[in-house]
Amino acid sequence: MTSESWLMRRLRGNLPRVQAITRPWSIEPAGAGERHVVHAPVKRVVVCGDDPLALRLVGELITQYGVHVTAVLPSAKRRHGPEIARLLAEHGGRVVEAERPDTEAFTRADLAGADALALVKQDDIGNLDAALQAQELNPKVRLVIRMFNLRLGHSLRRNFADVRVLSDAQMAAPAFVSEALGEVAPVHVRVAQRTLFVARRDEVRADDVVCGLARTVAGEDPELLPVADADLVLAVANGERAATVIVRDERAERVPASRDGRVRRWLRRQRHGFLHTLRSLVSRRLWVTALVLLAMLAAGTAIIAHYKHISWWNAAYVTLLAELTGASPELESHWPEKLVTTLLGLVNVALIPVITAAVVEAVVNARLAIALGRLREPLSDHVVVVGLGNVGTRVMHAFVDLGVPVVVIDRNENARGAQAARERGVPFIVGDASSVETLRAASVDTSRALVVVSTDDQANLEAAIEGRALKPDLRVILRLFDGRFADRVQRYFGITASRSVSYLAAPAFAAALLEREVIGTIPVGRRVLLLAEVPVCVGSWLDGRTIAAAEDPDAGLGEVRVLAVGTDGERQTVWAPPASYVLRADDLLTVVTTRLGLGGLLAQTGGTVDGYR
Repeated sequence: MTSESWLMRRLRGNLPRVQAITRPWSIEPAGAGERHVVHAPVKRVVVCGDDPLALRLVGELITQYGVHVTAVLPSAKRRHGPEIARLLAEHGGRVVEAERPDTEAFTRADLAGADALALVKQDDIGNLDAALQAQELNPKVRLVIRMFNLRLGHSLRRNFADVRVLSDAQMAAPAFVSEALGEVAPVHVRVAQRTLFVARRDEVRADDVVCGLARTVAGEDPELLPVADADLVLAVANGERAATVIVRDERAERVPASRDGRVRRWLRRQRHGFLHTLRSLVSRRLWVTALVLLAMLAAGTAIIAHYKHISWWNAAYVTLLAELTGASPELESHWPEKLVTTLLGLVNVALIPVITAAVVEAVVNARLAIALGRLREPLSDHVVVVGLGNVGTRVMHAFVDLGVPVVVIDRNENARGAQAARERGVPFIVGDASSVETLRAASVDTSRALVVVSTDDQANLEAAIEGRALKPDLRVILRLFDGRFADRVQRYFGITASRSVSYLAAPAFAAALLEREVIGTIPVGRRVLLLAEVPVCVGSWLDGRTIAAAEDPDAGLGEVRVLAVGTDGERQTVWAPPASYVLRADDLLTVVTTRLGLGGLLAQTGGTVDGYR
């Protein structure tokens, strides 16, 4: 019996029906008279995995929320195992070593006494198998599952008692796409019958601004949730945008050129494209050989024209039609003429094979390019994506959906997104992106941006440096795990931006484990703001206090901005409540906050929320 049929047999078991959420902000509205279900705080969590997301998640749970964590990983000595083990040892956590998360590993990790389980390995089927075994061991455990295939995630809603299915690639991809295009990350979220989105302050009307998010300065860390002068804002969508939108792309600000100028640029592009195509189809060595032979023909033509006292055209005619076809030797000719005749005979022998080899090589290379999806003609103003793993595949799909030309590179011809690239007609170059030849094959020197998102930090950095060397003004967006190292790389190598997938995704995974409704994440540089819904519980610290108390950083809550308050069982929503507004039990706060702020606010509101029933 195959593993797939065995999994399907398990799926057909009589497990309780649940709701699965494929994005951290996918929520269902409450019906009339329904209330939030408040649970006891989550105290013990089991995390399975040893990759960057697992490390970030363990750190988030311990440092931000004070949760006791047990980690199940293949080895405490490989990958991020040593860092996870060190972090848990400092905070009283446990490490269980097991090649894969199964019933035996879960028993050793005491899953039966845990409140939640996070399965964050990059293995959809492996995570599903582990979830099935965990459900058999502890039917009440809360599951948070990392999955790339969200269609498979949707199918879980009928088979698990309490589950959240999240895709870190889906969360992170918009940040890479927006940086490549020089735009604000496209974050949209639906709150109390309104759609909120992130924008630059000068791109929306003042009346539509709900909250200032950050003050950004080039080359410096952004200031999150400033009291005033924020240039990045959260606005409400009303079907219109500001009448005047400032275009930030320097190329768009140039004065349109005249018709003659456009024609000259078109001819230059065509000439450049033709030469680029020839270079890509015929090897450099063959080009050099052919040029040497042609130079010898030209020299022979000049000598014949001089000694026969004929014109250049006639000399070329004699050379091509007489000398190359094996003309009879003339003993009375001058010695330079005899030498040239002999050399031209040798050139005749060599030139035909060279021409034949060039034609054959060009045909073979062209067919290989078509078969492998490589560039059939040079591109310009496109985006080059390096790495076709989970994140790279999402980024590629996003560019195609936006109508932006894209070329992808991966050293593995069977990478996760290889088939998707071929199906969508995206040129796919198999090769090492740190090689100049590979980057040239992707036309990096004429591209608008290079997005490097493989899982190898060293390879990513090498590719970024080589890409910037080919085109000094190229926008380079780099995926790096370590934030401090990424900041140094940005400063010293002139990288446009760097992002960490695990840093962007970990807060949403942590909130899902702790039964908290994070309805949106907003990347700001390498930092993250959270949009969350938090209920005020009876007798909590905020019950009877004002909005000003909730937003007071001196109260130990961190940075918090209250956007709206839902009252009377959410039948009414008060937007932009004044600082003097008094909060009551069962009010629902919609806030934008830092990770520290969310932890402090939840501690002061007295409970956690599981969503809507």
